[in-house]
Amino acid sequence: MGIYMIEKINLKNAVNKVDNLYVYEKIGRLNGHILSVVNVENRTLDFHVHESSDELFYVIEGSFNLETENGLTQVDEGELIIVPKGVLHRPVVKSLSRFLMIELEGTLNKENSGDLYK
Repeated sequence: MGIYMIEKINLKNAVNKVDNLYVYEKIGRLNGHILSVVNVENRTLDFHVHESSDELFYVIEGSFNLETENGLTQVDEGELIIVPKGVLHRPVVKSLSRFLMIELEGTLNKENSGDLYK
């Protein structure tokens, strides 16, 4: 058996350590997926599609609306929503909200997440 490290992560603590809005802090990897936390306020992204992967939003604190061609779905604190690949969508965030996002590595980029994505 090799040496490995198992790390426990508190989502609230992790997202509270992010000082700026719209900065995606990568907190882990899982089978080719990136887990990131981000703080968002007063932001509506352009409609976009992820052709190769689903995308998960888990609301740690606050709430937001996910807009699709079918309308708006409100997602509140403690809830998650999964956007299937190929679905046109955009998050609509009015008040400060804190998220965990899980997506296939390479899915999010500056073009579909904002200039501060690294």
